[in-house]
Amino acid sequence: MKISGGCLCGTVHYHGEAEPVFSVKCYCTDCRKTSGAGHAAHIGFPKASIKIDGSVTAYDSKADSGNDVTRGFCPTCGAGIYSHNAAMPDVLFLRASTLDDINVFQPQVIVYASRAPQWDPVNEGLPAFATVPPRGG
Repeated sequence: MKISGGCLCGTVHYHGEAEPVFSVKCYCTDCRKTSGAGHAAHIGFPKASIKIDGSVTAYDSKADSGNDVTRGFCPTCGAGIYSHNAAMPDVLFLRASTLDDINVFQPQVIVYASRAPQWDPVNEGLPAFATVPPRGG
């Protein structure tokens, strides 16, 4: 599938052609804070398949999972563009909200469901994990 997207002000664009590795809604504290919402929606693609045009500022932190995470955002408008989890070095997680075709995102799994606020409930019918899925699961 061809995908494209970018930030609010148009400074950062991305494009690529690949099938998503998976799509996830995350309710962890970091995702809530960086999204400004009850959860963040991410769609993972093979890192090598995505080309990012424009300067991106990165913020590194340790996730609740213990993994190092880098979040890339537009230095002009602040829109979050992607995240990269050290535990999955070949996957780039694009913020679904930045896709040109927002309906490309079809959530497959929910993580950190135990932290979902009442006003942003977990989707019924999707596999949901209180924190993260067990390794290999």
